[in-house]
Amino acid sequence: MAFQLPSLPYSHDALEPHIDTRTMEIHHGKHHAGYTSKLNAAIAATELEGKSIEEILSSGTLSAGIRNNGGGFYNHCMFWEVMAPNAGGNPTGDLATAIDAAFGSLDGFKEAFSNAAATRFGSGWAWLCVKDGKLSVCSTANQDNPIMKGVACEGTPIMGIDVWEHAYYLNYQNRRPDYINAFFNVVNWEKVAANFANAI
Repeated sequence: MAFQLPSLPYSHDALEPHIDTRTMEIHHGKHHAGYTSKLNAAIAATELEGKSIEEILSSGTLSAGIRNNGGGFYNHCMFWEVMAPNAGGNPTGDLATAIDAAFGSLDGFKEAFSNAAATRFGSGWAWLCVKDGKLSVCSTANQDNPIMKGVACEGTPIMGIDVWEHAYYLNYQNRRPDYINAFFNVVNWEKVAANFANAI
């Protein structure tokens, strides 16, 4: 069965003022939709058709079309879910404990994550990952992600931020750090905690 563009779990304007309505409309309705349709075209009538997106992306050597569009499909599916209206705040429970253990504090994590996102040259993503039961932060270029083989950023991603210009330029122009700071106001820590629990 072909991959489907997931519906947003909230309205386009729900993340205002941190993520603006027009960006959400274009980002989900054009960019993510484009990755979805191009992924389906790339895997049609191949041995990858019918596999899960995780199976495809971790399967080894990928064509450019499958790597870029499969990564774009997977990354954005996670991105929408780790944000929510009236979110932000602080993580709790096991996730909070793991963040303190890995980064010293929530502020330490935010500094590491923000730095990974801000210093990613060109387009890409920053990730919070679980590896060997511990948390780490890393970044990838373009639509790469940590589940792909041969990517220096290894682990099971539980949260990611899109730092392609299409994710923030309408509202923040070249001020990527302002967008990264705003992202923390919409982080859905409950979903990140659920991802963490599934990854350990």
